[in-house]
Amino acid sequence: MAAKKTGKKKSTRTKTSKRRYGTGSGEKVAGAMRKRKKGTLRTGTSGKKVTSRKQAIAIGLSEARRSGKKVPKKQNGAKKTR
Repeated sequence: MAAKKTGKKKSTRTKTSKRRYGTGSGEKVAGAMRKRKKGTLRTGTSGKKVTSRKQAIAIGLSEARRSGKKVPKKQNGAKKTR
């Protein structure tokens, strides 16, 4: 007897290729990068000018988190083993 087919389709995306960041969060990061390149991006408390690319990305992601965009949780720092 032939195997019975179910009406469900398999998802084309696998679990490993799932988008971790939403498009809105990418726009926030791109905006922060533009501000950094222009020289107008500043840190939160001290107001110093941001020149680091990594810091600009971090600022963009934190803005996206605050506005409710799809961004993964912050990772904790690597734990040192002795």
